Amino acid sequence: MEYARFDNTIAARIDRGEEILEELKKIALAEDIRLAHISALGAVGDFTVGVFHTAEKQYHARRFTGDWEIVSLVGNITRMKGEYYAHLHMSAGGTDGSVVGGHLNRAVVSATCEMFITVLNGTVERRFDGDTGLNLFEFI
Repeated sequence: MEYARFDNTIAARIDRGEEILEELKKIALAEDIRLAHISALGAVGDFTVGVFHTAEKQYHARRFTGDWEIVSLVGNITRMKGEYYAHLHMSAGGTDGSVVGGHLNRAVVSATCEMFITVLNGTVERRFDGDTGLNLFEFI
């Protein structure tokens, strides 16, 4: 992985064999990012996405392998109890034209991932909400 910062925007290249969430965390910690928006595209060969079942208040994840193009990868960086917290969703297209997606749990790059991180001034914390079972934005 390599990246460069241009004012409030970071352009990153995540390389083959690297895991997207791990590399994003390295950048966020190195740059002390407290609040940011993420957008990326590229190709992955092994990824896991989930869907939140509201009645159960839990995620159900599914793993996919093979040749997949990242159609959309979006998300944010915030803080929870003062610590780094990332929330990303990814959609990926398969060789048959199908698209799958959901909450991103893991994604290993098969060719490249081109990511832009827009760093915002400020901090948004998260707090666990028992009604939804999710870690929601908390504005402090």
